[in-house]
Amino acid sequence: MPPTARRLAAGPCKKAAVAAAMVLLVGCGAEEPPAPAPVPEGLGEVTVGADGVQEVTLQTQDDYLFTPDTFTVEPGRVRLTVVNVAEEMPHNLEFTDDELPAPVEEGISMLAAGEEETIEFEVTTPGDYPFSCTFHVQLGQVGTMTVSG
Repeated sequence: MPPTARRLAAGPCKKAAVAAAMVLLVGCGAEEPPAPAPVPEGLGEVTVGADGVQEVTLQTQDDYLFTPDTFTVEPGRVRLTVVNVAEEMPHNLEFTDDELPAPVEEGISMLAAGEEETIEFEVTTPGDYPFSCTFHVQLGQVGTMTVSG
């Protein structure tokens, strides 16, 4: 057999290794990402309290997310409650000052696992108001409050 033919011929072990690698590559591409968990009933729903203030509740947990991570309010007073159902992880909520249509000074500086806190503030300028957990912003724990116009 000429030297070129010997280099091109593959033995049974090499063929099996190539076939196994191809199966692994095909298998990896067939997986679908897990569906997002459903939002528990009542979370993120904006209601109006007896005093006329818009009320909304968000949840944090050990997965570096706000649940839900978006909600919409009308211009006016807002009462925002954040419930931390995490087993271990502390969180906070701060509005991203440099990206807001108008300042929101209120925030939650520290929320230990199992705690909840409510803040109240006024918004009058329509637009998107980004917020984040500053402890976990690098991990994507961000959200947006939209003030409709």
